[in-house]
Amino acid sequence: MSLTLLAFFFVLAVLGVPLAVSLGLAAAITLYLYDLPLSVVSQAMYTSMNSFLLVAVPLFILAGRVMERGGVSDRIFSAANGVVGRWRGGLGQVNIVASMIFGGISGSSVADVSGLGPLEIRAMTERKYPRPYAAALTMVTSTMASVVPPSILMIIAAATAGQSVGAALAGGLGPAIVLLVLFATVNYVLSVRRGMGDVVPLPGRQALIQIAVALPALGAPLIILGGIFQGFVTPTEAAGLAVLYTLAIGTAIYREVRWRELPVLITRAGINAGTILFIAMAASVATYIFTIDGLPLKVSSTILALSDNPVAVLLLLGVALVVVGMFMDIIAAILILTPVLLPTALAVGVDPIHFIVFLVTALSVGLSTPPVGICLFATAYISGLRVETIVRAAAPYYVVMLLALVLLALFPNLVLWPVQILM
Repeated sequence: MSLTLLAFFFVLAVLGVPLAVSLGLAAAITLYLYDLPLSVVSQAMYTSMNSFLLVAVPLFILAGRVMERGGVSDRIFSAANGVVGRWRGGLGQVNIVASMIFGGISGSSVADVSGLGPLEIRAMTERKYPRPYAAALTMVTSTMASVVPPSILMIIAAATAGQSVGAALAGGLGPAIVLLVLFATVNYVLSVRRGMGDVVPLPGRQALIQIAVALPALGAPLIILGGIFQGFVTPTEAAGLAVLYTLAIGTAIYREVRWRELPVLITRAGINAGTILFIAMAASVATYIFTIDGLPLKVSSTILALSDNPVAVLLLLGVALVVVGMFMDIIAAILILTPVLLPTALAVGVDPIHFIVFLVTALSVGLSTPPVGICLFATAYISGLRVETIVRAAAPYYVVMLLALVLLALFPNLVLWPVQILM
């Protein structure tokens, strides 16, 4: 049954049918061919959406939309420039730090590219960084938003696995910091070797002014994440706080959002969220078929026949997840693969939170790789460069992203320590 479903799904997807429709049709056809009740489709879809946790998804998307429109991106970029922009490769480091902060509010890599991307590429090009390099750095740093809390992908993965969303979000801090350090190191080395970028010292007074102006924006991740980790609010309630807070600073402090624009922002956020949640609904039917077909057990048996070492198993899964992420929509991959692969990880003693964070991080690599990386194509659009040009410039960063996965597999505490400390 599982092979039948996957075969129909890939055929429909290759023919250009939207992923959610492809997955839903493939599941319905499989149920029909194996004489299973089609009522399962509606029941599974309804049950999958009857979740308080998933309300956080459209709310965080709306917060990201408000940030893009409300001038939050500019202030975050200026504040990062005031802190790390004065050294060789400094504007590249600003790009990295700003993406980390922006991701800590929006939880979305695509929002990072569209919100910060044009500003980052323009600023780096003006400071004599090659445009392909500026675009490549902007693209790869946006992937940090998929792991740093409050990552939308982490929320979906934790909800799918039936694990604590707060713990998964806390665990995402580990890979986010690892990626930040690796990206910053590579950027510094390349900037020195290639002589990229002007060094323009920023007077201390001006730097302090830029940071002060950005303080309202920088307060958003502190309020959101502090509320979640201290147990004051649930992730869904934190998402509601994010919307209210970004609206407040966008309308009352920076005054770049008008109330009459709110219906348009809500509509666009609803369209984005609808796309994500429609995939989740269709995937719930596929998960039902995989479960009754025993696919998780079959996959587990196959992998355990190769090795029962937790590190080796994670590395094997990491290779598979990176390849899947290159060819498949990340959200669909999370919803399909989490219930299939989680039993294998648990069987060899991998902590479920460690596995969830590892899975999301590995799949996130595909956001910036051909042939279907959504951040890659978004970056090509805003930079006006060819996809091939950006991919060549990003080659060193692809290597360090894979290195980060190896480190996460070798050192589980990179994920689990933040959970123990914050939760």
